[in-house]
This record gives sequence, structure tokens and C-alpha cells, in this order.
Amino acid sequence: MIVYLNGKFLPLEKAKISVLDRGFIFADGVYEVIPAYDGKLFRLTEHLQRLENSLNSIKLSNPLTEAQWIEILETLIAKNSGTNQSVYLQITRGPAKRNHNFPEQVIPTVFVMSEELKSSPPTNGMKAITCNDTRWQNCDIKSIALLANILLRNQAVEIGATEAILIRDGYVMEGAASNIFVIVDNVAITPPKSKFILPGVTRDLILEAMQAAKLPCKEADIPVAQLEIATEIWITSSTKEIIPIIELDGRKIGTGKPGVVWSQVWEIYQNYKQQLFFND
Repeated sequence: MIVYLNGKFLPLEKAKISVLDRGFIFADGVYEVIPAYDGKLFRLTEHLQRLENSLNSIKLSNPLTEAQWIEILETLIAKNSGTNQSVYLQITRGPAKRNHNFPEQVIPTVFVMSEELKSSPPTNGMKAITCNDTRWQNCDIKSIALLANILLRNQAVEIGATEAILIRDGYVMEGAASNIFVIVDNVAITPPKSKFILPGVTRDLILEAMQAAKLPCKEADIPVAQLEIATEIWITSSTKEIIPIIELDGRKIGTGKPGVVWSQVWEIYQNYKQQLFFND
């Protein structure tokens, strides 16, 4: 695997950072994950804008221009194998003497890697559990400080589920590593953007696609009680796309199989990708 680190493309095993890097010491940094299909970056403008928003939120200037990011990302994809790839980029505040204050005149650390992205229709669906949202109050920042998310996801994995659906003050927020949609009375509902959810690029695309197809959907608060009457539940992310949840807390959702609305939206999503990339 070839990676990018601070201006150089090099093999992964040769990529090194200082042990005083604030990303290592404090998790002082942000990240982004961008899928690339057939060598073409998907929704790149939206991902770079979310990166910019996260950087602004932690008061760290973007070390690269949009043109520089595009050149780095496209070069890295070309250097690595896989028709479809998942590109991970991370920016930390850089190496400095350990001090809680922001250091002055420090050069940020920029790291990018990509790996093959294998996606197939999740025809069987997945299991999930609900958990109290124990994360901090700035979940809209795509921070590398993901320990709370990891602990929550691991609660699900330990009992044979795949994702943890997070509940805060009686309302559904999102998954530990995903956004969420529920179908109630044939309407797809996803929580509105706030400090408590990550503004998902795939989430936004699904809303756009459903609106264009005139399928009922909306952004609205989701009381936890609606999980009990939902006929379908999906989780969404850039690399997993749209995954139906067929069982929640041991209880079957709908028929216990991927639902009709999910099937429609999955097909719309795949057609969108085909039109954008493969029908030049």
C-alpha cells in the first residue's frame, strides 16, 4: 500500500510520525473518508467542505488548497490497487511539546491512505442494538477522538450485532459510525442536523435522491418510541452506503428482511453512481 504523508508518497511501512504529534498525544485532529468508484472520487466537493467545517471547528487552518487535495487524492488512488477504493485522510495539529494549549508555529501532519472498497448489496440486512449516547457534545466534528464511538460499537459486536443506535434524551441520534433513517407510516425520517450528529454526505444524498424521485422523506426528531413502530430502519455511511437493520434489540423490524422502500432507494442510489461515473 502506498500512502501520502507530509508531502511524500511512500510505502505504508515507511510512514512515520513523531510520538509528540498532537494527534497521537491528544487526538487533536480531524479526518474524512471518501469513496472512489472506478477511480473517480464520489461527492468530493461535499467531503472537502465537511473537512473544512471540521477544521474550522477545532481552529486549525486547512494546510492544502482544494486543487492540492484533488491532486494528492487522485495520485494516491492511481498508485494503489482496486477499481473501487476507500480513501482515508487525517489532519492533526502536528508535533509539539505536550501542552494543553494550542502550540504556535507548528506544521500540521497530513496523512492519506486508500484501500480496496468491496461493496455488495446487503441483501440479508444487519442486527443492531440501542445504547445511551455517551459521546461528547460536538458530534458534528469529524474528530479522530473516537473512543466513545468504539466502546459503543463494541457493545453491539459483543452480543452479535453490527451497530449501536444512539439515544440521547429520549431521541434517536445516529449510529456509532453511521447515520440513521426510519420508515414510519411510509415516510423515511432522519434526524435534523445538529451538534449531536455527524452531517453525513451519504445521508444528504439519500434525501436528495428520494426528493427527486418523489418518495416521502423528511428531517425530523425521532422519539425512541418510533423505533418500535418503524417498518424499516436503515443506517448509512460513505463506504457502507445503505444497510437495512432487520433486528433491533432482539426484536424483528418489519418482516425481518430488507424492506420495499430500502430496495427502491438502494436501486436509486446505485443508478446515481452509474450515471455519474460510468456513462461518460
